[in-house]
Amino acid sequence: MISAGEDGSTAAPEGAAAVAEDGISGTDPVGAPPLAGTLADTAAVFGRLGALNRESLALAAELARIVVGGSEITPDRKDWRFADPAWSQHPVYRRVAQGYLAGCAFLDAMVDDLSKSGRRTDKARFLLNILSSAAAPTNTLAGNPAVLKRAFETGGGSLRRGAGNWWRDVRHNGGMPTTVDPGAFAVGRDLAVTAGAVVDRDECGEVIQYQPATPAVRRRPVLVVPPPIGRFYFLDLRPGRSFVEYAVGRGLQTFMLSWRNPGPEQAGWDLEVYARRVLSAIEVAREVTGSPDVDVIGFCAGGIITTTVLNHLAAAGDDRVASASYAVTLHDFSQPAPIGAFSSPRLLGLARWNSKRTGVITARNMGAIFTWMRPNELVWNYWVSNYLMGDAPPAFDILAWNADGTNLPAALHAQFLEIFQDNVLCEPGRVTVLGTPVDLGRITLPAYVTGGVTDHLTPWPGCYRTTQLLSGPTTFVLSNAGHIQSLVNPPGNPKATYFAGGEPGPDPQQWLAGSTKVSGTWWEHWANWLLERSADQVPAPGKLGGGGHPPSEQAPGLYVRDLQPA
Repeated sequence: MISAGEDGSTAAPEGAAAVAEDGISGTDPVGAPPLAGTLADTAAVFGRLGALNRESLALAAELARIVVGGSEITPDRKDWRFADPAWSQHPVYRRVAQGYLAGCAFLDAMVDDLSKSGRRTDKARFLLNILSSAAAPTNTLAGNPAVLKRAFETGGGSLRRGAGNWWRDVRHNGGMPTTVDPGAFAVGRDLAVTAGAVVDRDECGEVIQYQPATPAVRRRPVLVVPPPIGRFYFLDLRPGRSFVEYAVGRGLQTFMLSWRNPGPEQAGWDLEVYARRVLSAIEVAREVTGSPDVDVIGFCAGGIITTTVLNHLAAAGDDRVASASYAVTLHDFSQPAPIGAFSSPRLLGLARWNSKRTGVITARNMGAIFTWMRPNELVWNYWVSNYLMGDAPPAFDILAWNADGTNLPAALHAQFLEIFQDNVLCEPGRVTVLGTPVDLGRITLPAYVTGGVTDHLTPWPGCYRTTQLLSGPTTFVLSNAGHIQSLVNPPGNPKATYFAGGEPGPDPQQWLAGSTKVSGTWWEHWANWLLERSADQVPAPGKLGGGGHPPSEQAPGLYVRDLQPA
């Protein structure tokens, strides 16, 4: 659960940050693992008779201890499902919880046994995780003491409200629980409110220049490249939770690339199109500020696109980019991750066919995978809250951003799937962008790389691999959070920490063992790193725009709101 002091915000609903991770990776296959293969892998789990007999006997013994009150099984203190005191104090509910947890441990042990044999268990673990989470007693009226208390206290009013919430979601949300109050926030009013203006626009994206917040600024600007999945304003949430606000507050001239939300007519947009837009945005930042070069920071899949541009510039001997930063970006997809359950060739082929057929992959389709990868936080949490407890959907900025999804063009989707399936970025020459074969070892400029300790989308050892794939001096920092929590990580949070160490070597675990745990957030460390390498200070410009790029609409611009210029 996110609460005050964990992310610098007021209390947030259970699973809020987990939901927000759904659409940010940028390499999202669509659909579920093929049913036949999933069932076959699951059958293999229970086909190991030795393990089945051993674990079944252990389960039977534990159930016997539960019945007589001798079991020592207790729920994890962080498991929101069993937070009500009745689960520890009431003899029946205590035994119900222990029996459920014993069954989950049995399934985990069976899958672990199969994985020790060297067989991939991604699909089986995926299916069994869904089934075990659905079977939780807390998902039912009689099996949830907190729900029964609420119903009694409200004279059944909570159940009536819950039924209304359920019927609304059946009609308007595909039968899935609504995760956020749709009217709580508006882009440009509550979210993405840092002052600035659009200084360049083409059909693919807008470039936003932000108003300086200090009397003097660094001459060299910073271009922020967000992922093409999701809207950029997760980097400019409310004041105090905005990466952009923090950057300009540190005296950095900050520019943001805001991608257009593509429709079927943009089905042919590919890495070439997006890379050309990053390249032109670099030019805009240079021309507006008069700086000969820029710093760039790519977030998630925005980092992949940025890398193809850096590769092209390096091949041409072009030094218009002085440094590159990567926030939870994967270039090497060989690291084990939960998303491996979706990596079968048949599934990826289906995903390609589907996006080619429709022209785009929609935000809802992409989000469905990650919803069922974490069903306790992303489905049943809201099932209990909205339907059983009768609560209204929460109002939380990250959830509002996550619900405001975007499409991905079919051509770019197909290329991301190739990167995900075949790990082609790690093999020089397998991909060509901007007419240049991609070779990450060609990139020699200073690089700053981040990962998140609990990131399940882009596991931190995979992010760390970027330090070995590039040839220039690199710095790695490991945040103590997950995917989106690592990104929305403002200073002032007393629980925020990160690991920083020496020069990254080949072994990420060895680097971690030699690193130092530091209080604070990587935003501060990154800004200090960049300022040490930045150009001289100059007086802050009195107005936005310049160099043939006059300001037009005020930030956050048109594209982030799916508007088009008149």
